[in-house]
Amino acid sequence: MTETPTPAPADGRVSVVIVDDHAMFRAGVRAELAAAGADAIRVLAEAADVDTAVAAIAEQRPQVVLLDVHLPGGGGAEVMRRQPFHDTRYLALSVSDAAEDVIGTIRGGARGYVTKTITGPELVSAIQRVAGGDAVFSPRLAGFVLDAFAGSIDVAAVDEDLDRLTEREREVMRLIARGYAYKEVAKELFISIKTVETHMSNVLRKLQLSSRHELTRWASDRRLL
Repeated sequence: MTETPTPAPADGRVSVVIVDDHAMFRAGVRAELAAAGADAIRVLAEAADVDTAVAAIAEQRPQVVLLDVHLPGGGGAEVMRRQPFHDTRYLALSVSDAAEDVIGTIRGGARGYVTKTITGPELVSAIQRVAGGDAVFSPRLAGFVLDAFAGSIDVAAVDEDLDRLTEREREVMRLIARGYAYKEVAKELFISIKTVETHMSNVLRKLQLSSRHELTRWASDRRLL
């Protein structure tokens, strides 16, 4: 069966679906796009997990999906894997700037990857460029992709280590390795300090490490910071 291309809105704006599991962040992105790109971007829908994202994309057929990397139900890569509409383009918008997230998301089919520190006007520009067929990356993240293709990052080895961890354990691991205190990690991830301690214990056990100092060195060696 021939696939019908995603139609551009009649007013010329780029149609977008926002996928992120934090409602306040989705609202913030929608507000930023309205303020910086009301004449350029039209938000069709929002979704908070893999299943609702797949359904929203199938129903709305947006030109661009703003996709968080870590989502309930399997993550951003699972959304792309389950979505048959190849004319829809994906722009990852994530708090993570770790090499394995960037590389894994691009391998999954995203056309670009920007972090949540991006400004409203910059995000509008990135969406427009992705809709037009360009690949868009924050400068540091583009280096990860080039390094992966050049072979200077051993993607397979990094993936094997990280496969031992759950998505939440990866998030805790990365923040702890960057020097965050348990209290700061709890605030950043909206979880309790006790839960952070449990995740940290699991991370050290699974990676066969004995301290946060060893964890920082382990993450640094794999360019995960």
